[in-house]
Amino acid sequence: MEQPNSQSNQTEGQESNAAGITPSPVAAALQRENPEWVREVIEALGETTIIVPREHIANICALLKTAPDFQFNFLADLCGFDRGPEEEPRFEVNYHLFSTLKHHRVRLKVLLNEDDAHVLSVSGIWRTANWHERETFDLFGVVFDDHPDLRRILLPDDWQGHALRKDFPLRGYEPYSLE
Repeated sequence: MEQPNSQSNQTEGQESNAAGITPSPVAAALQRENPEWVREVIEALGETTIIVPREHIANICALLKTAPDFQFNFLADLCGFDRGPEEEPRFEVNYHLFSTLKHHRVRLKVLLNEDDAHVLSVSGIWRTANWHERETFDLFGVVFDDHPDLRRILLPDDWQGHALRKDFPLRGYEPYSLE
C-alpha cells in the first residue's frame, strides 16, 4: 500500500494530521466507522481533504451520501491530477462532495500508482460521476472499475495516450500534430 508523504505537498496555512487527530467531523465519523478509511486529514483555508484508500472509496461515498449527519447528496466534481512521472504515487482522483441539505463540503482524495491506476466507480452512488469518470479516464488514463460505459468522452476514439498527463508531448502525437 502506498503511504502519502504528509510533508511533500504542504503550503503555508495548511495543516496535515495523521490518522489520530481529526478536527473534521466527517473524518472523525469515517474513523469511527472503519479506522482504515482515513489515511490522512489535511485542513487548509477552511477546507477539509481526507486521503482515503482506493479499495474503500465506494463504501465511503455511499456512507457519506446516506448518513443523516452528512447527506452529501451532490458530487460537485470528480477530477484527476498527475503529480508527474517522477512521483509515486503518480495520480490523484479528487472527489468534491457537497450537501445541499446541510450546506457543507469535503474533498476525498485517492492516490494511485502509475502501474495500477484503477479505482472503483462511484457512478452507482451519484449518476453525475459517469461523465466525470469518463473525462478522468480520457485525459489521465485512470480506469474506473465497474463503470457502466467507460470510453473516451472528449478525444477521438483513435487518440493515442492521455492528453493531461505531464509526460504527454506538447504538440501531441502524429497524425494529430499541430505542426
